[in-house]
Amino acid sequence: MKTQYQHPILTIRAAGLVCFWTAVLGAASGVFLAFVQPEVPENQWSYPLNVTAFTAIQVWFALQHVGLLLGLLALGWTGALGRGAVARIGHPVAVASMLGFAVTELAAIAAAHHTYDSPLVGLLGAAYGVFTIVLGAALMVEGVAVLRARVWQGWQRWIPLALGVWVFVPMLPALALSFTGARFAIAGWLLLFAALGWALMRHAEGTARINPEPRPEGRSHPSLPNPAP
Repeated sequence: MKTQYQHPILTIRAAGLVCFWTAVLGAASGVFLAFVQPEVPENQWSYPLNVTAFTAIQVWFALQHVGLLLGLLALGWTGALGRGAVARIGHPVAVASMLGFAVTELAAIAAAHHTYDSPLVGLLGAAYGVFTIVLGAALMVEGVAVLRARVWQGWQRWIPLALGVWVFVPMLPALALSFTGARFAIAGWLLLFAALGWALMRHAEGTARINPEPRPEGRSHPSLPNPAP
């Protein structure tokens, strides 16, 4: 892929690594929820988990969104979004929406005992819906920016656009129709974020070869592990 030096390569690689693993573990936790034995009635907000387990997994989901947020920030650091108006609009909106998701995951703990007809649950559902739609649209805008900038080549350049499209098809229909289907749709979306994390690590390695960072004289510069293509 083409590269341009925008940010310390170790920072980009670290953010990509965090994004990759939080996405993989997040996908695994989504599949877990699809098969876990329900411990509460289906109309309880914490379904299928009891309140204690729900609280723990919501904290994990908040941390997971922080990991994905790092991936989005690193995408901007690579320069792959270019410098056009499309990138200037889409990127901050995507970052803010992901941060909003993280906060909402923590706020959802307050409704753990509530049923779906609760006003608090209705407010939380609206927040999730708004952040989902805005984030999906912003990711699609980012995807267009990456394609126009032509900094990334090959399969990597399609990942941001795929992340946005996936929100609308199949994730939103799955969220509306089926609890189990929604878990698998979210897991698939997270695996796309894992691909973004992998692409960020590859970008960092490529940039390290083309633009090695300065180092003190007489000291060796540690090489970065080379992710497999």
